[in-house]
Amino acid sequence: MAEFVRLEVEGAIGTIRLDRPPVNALNRQIQEEIRAAAQEANERSDVRAVIVYGGPKAFAAGADIKEFARMSHAEMVARAEGLSSSIGSVAAIAKPTVAALTGPALGGGFELALACDRRIAADNVKLGQPEILLGIIPGAGGTQRLARLVGPSKAKDLVYTGRFVLADEGRELGMIDEIVAPDDVYEAANRWVSQFENGPALALGAAKAAIDGGLDTDLGNGLRLESHLFAGLFATEDRTIGMESFIENGPGKATFTGK
Repeated sequence: MAEFVRLEVEGAIGTIRLDRPPVNALNRQIQEEIRAAAQEANERSDVRAVIVYGGPKAFAAGADIKEFARMSHAEMVARAEGLSSSIGSVAAIAKPTVAALTGPALGGGFELALACDRRIAADNVKLGQPEILLGIIPGAGGTQRLARLVGPSKAKDLVYTGRFVLADEGRELGMIDEIVAPDDVYEAANRWVSQFENGPALALGAAKAAIDGGLDTDLGNGLRLESHLFAGLFATEDRTIGMESFIENGPGKATFTGK
């Protein structure tokens, strides 16, 4: 039984809930519990979309620096890929995902948010990659996902300076997508993912794979990936349902099965 992370399912929405007071510092245990919860959410057919949430006061204020400070070079060499892949397990969820950001989302916490498809934040949130202030760099996707999200120049400014970013600037930079009042963050995240509760699950997964996979390659290979995924959906029940519904009733009225 996980101590700090649990997958809560209501309807077709799964919430990966971090609960390590006071600020959800990401020690090794919570990293591995995030991995387990993400893998469960990905495998469960009753979960159609996922919220990552740290509770009403904090998302995740970064890595557990006391744990880091005790680690030798050899220990971190052995651990670094596991740290990155634990956050990467959230990015690998083949379903729509959203980070619901209340309180600080810094360092590893913001890297966890970057692993989601969308980020909705409280208007008082603080964001950033302050690892440089510790004499290190982001090690769980921050240099890679942030640069892909906001562009290399903006990412370099944020990583080089380690500065904290408030919500309004975060939205201007593209770090977050929507700002709401602190008490409304989870509700806003739930509203976004609820669009996909009864959606074509395989098509949504293919769309995510095409976009994410295309960003990791050149345009030609990205187009080939898209064509492959596009053609594969013609073997699904939802493709038949969606097209028949469109012909008979117009767009947006299909009842999908997720198969």
